Amino acid sequence: MKETSPLNLYKQLPQTNCKKCGEETCMAYAAGLIARTRKVEECTPLIEEKKYAKKLETLKTIVAPELKMIYIGVGDKQVKVGGEDVMYRHQMTFFNKPPFAYDVADNMEEAKLIERVKQITTWRKFYIGKWQYVEMIAVRSVTDDPAKFAACVKTVLANGNGFPLILCSFNPAVLKAGLEVAAKEKPLIYAATKDNWKEVAQLAFDYKVPVTLSVPFDLDGLKSMAVTFAGMGLTDLVLDPGTAPNGKMLQQTLINFINLRRAAVEEAQRDIAYPVMVLPINAWLTSDDPVRASYWESVLTAAFVIRGGAIMIKHSLAPSSMMADMHLRFNIYTDPRTPVQVKPGIYKVGSPGPESPVFLTTNFALTYYTVESDIASNNIDAYIIAINTDGIGVQASVAGGQLSPTKIQDSFNEAGFDWAGQKYPAMVLPGMAAKFSGELEDLFAGKAKIMVGPEDSGRIIGWMKDFWPPKN
Repeated sequence: MKETSPLNLYKQLPQTNCKKCGEETCMAYAAGLIARTRKVEECTPLIEEKKYAKKLETLKTIVAPELKMIYIGVGDKQVKVGGEDVMYRHQMTFFNKPPFAYDVADNMEEAKLIERVKQITTWRKFYIGKWQYVEMIAVRSVTDDPAKFAACVKTVLANGNGFPLILCSFNPAVLKAGLEVAAKEKPLIYAATKDNWKEVAQLAFDYKVPVTLSVPFDLDGLKSMAVTFAGMGLTDLVLDPGTAPNGKMLQQTLINFINLRRAAVEEAQRDIAYPVMVLPINAWLTSDDPVRASYWESVLTAAFVIRGGAIMIKHSLAPSSMMADMHLRFNIYTDPRTPVQVKPGIYKVGSPGPESPVFLTTNFALTYYTVESDIASNNIDAYIIAINTDGIGVQASVAGGQLSPTKIQDSFNEAGFDWAGQKYPAMVLPGMAAKFSGELEDLFAGKAKIMVGPEDSGRIIGWMKDFWPPKN
């Protein structure tokens, strides 16, 4: 079970409060190690002084993730797979979202192959303040021809913008052909099975790449293979326990994933504590209807994002599928202890000028982007000031004291907003903060008029028609 007590980590530290790590105390640093906001290497006395060598090794063992973290790819697009500590998100948080690897195949015409690769690598969606995107490309061998597979991999590399790859085949000769082209990019190879494991293990050893072990619906067999590979010095492993797309075996798939996670996180079974692969793409084996297959692929994705899938191979590029999958993954892999926030300050919507209103909201990302969207979609040129409430929404921050008249005044002063340059110097409060209007009128006397806007930003357009510009 993952260590969650800073006191136990504190015992392995110098306990001198030297502040070299950036924290005021060793106890604060220990808490940072648990939250992963600090690294072991930041404690320079622990690293540099030999008398702490034993404590250093103990500390590294304690803070190591329960699930081994595997690195796939190179450069700035390298992905981290695994590295989790808990069974459920609410216990702490999940750290490394499962990368989505969308597939291409070696039987595709070159023009269509290049087009699909570009679709995969250029897909982006802005959601609650962050860009969502695809992380990987899975290159599948359909022809079972080493030469065609190598040519396909080469084309993907030439057009893939550095995206990490999964090389998919059960034929060691095909995998070798792909590795001869792409080994320097450190792809993940898929997969070693009960039939080919010796040859695939040799490939993983020779080319120094991570490897997937595939033993569908046989956890004992999967564990045995993992122990065998680890004994050969191959520990960059991803486990594939099988993904059934429907029926009773889908239930068994879910149970297997939960059991693997529990064995690693709660029972500390280190010989099977590796990230687990999911194959939502298997939904396409059950239907010729692309709409139905795409739907079930998203269902599988959702189920296993929530229940421990560490990396996924997918197919559908339909917006209805991709957006749902990306949004769910974003929400599950957002730290539940910390609200999603935008940077406090003044923002422009459209091309605001001296006649434009100044709307006030908090820096809770969902609130801010809702207000911004409602203003922009109605073609209103305006300023928005996002007040730092530690990411708490308007109603809760008014009630809890994170939003107050003095904080609003301080925020405008820090932003250096030029009220004198406004033809209609007026601040529009959200309706839920209306009780601050009287005190704000005193604080902003001679600078700006205080106006109370609607409680729902969707009604801003109607409010503008009735109340803007303000009457003296």
